[in-house]
Amino acid sequence: MTTEPFRSNRVLQALVLWLITLWIITAIKPLYPRDWLLENLLVFIWSALLVFTYRRFQFSNLAYGLFVVFLSLHLAGAHYTYAETPFGFWLQDWFGFERNHYDRIVHFAFGLLLAYPMREIMLRTSGLKTSWSYFITLNCIMAFSAVYEIIEAVTAIIVSPELGAAYLGTQGDEWDAQKDAALAALGASIAMLITWGYTRRQARQTT
Repeated sequence: MTTEPFRSNRVLQALVLWLITLWIITAIKPLYPRDWLLENLLVFIWSALLVFTYRRFQFSNLAYGLFVVFLSLHLAGAHYTYAETPFGFWLQDWFGFERNHYDRIVHFAFGLLLAYPMREIMLRTSGLKTSWSYFITLNCIMAFSAVYEIIEAVTAIIVSPELGAAYLGTQGDEWDAQKDAALAALGASIAMLITWGYTRRQARQTT
């Protein structure tokens, strides 16, 4: 895959501008300022990695777009906390849910939106066969989701135990972590099915 300098990549410039703007907006008077900082620790690290590795490993614009959509969902959740995001309350009222499900949406989006970039990494760096890439990508998303749940819990305990409930967003559900991981796996499965179908269609058109 050929690399394109950032200065000439208009799509990526627009994505970065959008993300920075949203970041600034959501940083203004968050509902719980300390929780906002906790929620964004991993985002800061991931964004820095994408910036510093751009010249050595450049994702497709589609992958960067998927990253930005996911980070946008996360930034909205971090501003209000996942348990108190207005969109989740609207869904709760419309469908009669017992809880705010915005956190469930974001965990589902984790698998749905990040599986494709994950597959890009593996295809371009590991020499993995295309036929195996879908299954391995699904496994990686499930592993990352599980590790993230562990990191969340450890971070809450070490950094700010008093904000644990707000940060983790369990809303009294003892199976919250397992449900979140299952939704991430479901999202990744859908993403890989779509990618598989599109890849097969492209292959047929070129033969």
